[in-house]
Amino acid sequence: MVTFKAEIERFAEMGEKTGWTYIFIPSAIANEIKKNCKKSYRVKGKLDQLAVEGLSLIPMGEGDFIISLNAPLRKQLKKEKGALLEVFLEEDKTFKIEMPEDLELCLSDDEPELLKTFLKLPKSHQNWYINWVNSAKTEPTRTKRLVRIVSAMAKNWDFGTMMREGKPPKA
Repeated sequence: MVTFKAEIERFAEMGEKTGWTYIFIPSAIANEIKKNCKKSYRVKGKLDQLAVEGLSLIPMGEGDFIISLNAPLRKQLKKEKGALLEVFLEEDKTFKIEMPEDLELCLSDDEPELLKTFLKLPKSHQNWYINWVNSAKTEPTRTKRLVRIVSAMAKNWDFGTMMREGKPPKA
């Protein structure tokens, strides 16, 4: 397990990552966790005393990574931008996200090509869709999300494009 201290940071302007709160993982530390890996992978361990698992290391180029800290996680940590975290990480080899049965049925029922399109996506992109569907709190919301994913696959869209659909462009 790798141990280090990291400051919580926030992107001001960074494309789809604008506004994200994160910790930076330099290439030297990322290399200790998983040797010579340049693509996204999952880690587990502790942020301060909070046990975490299944967190994504997101590549930022040249071997550096970030871990996004969403609002619920920051609330549990009781920390915001500028705070220091003690970080204990190792690769999470047990983490798997399974495709929900309803999503698979929606993608394969009418047009088998939709499921093929979905499965051609990188695993991390598939996981964004799956996590989004699974985070729906009500059945009507889940159904709407399933419909949007089917539509996105028919248009060959990635997750970011689907999420921006219908939103006015930023001025």
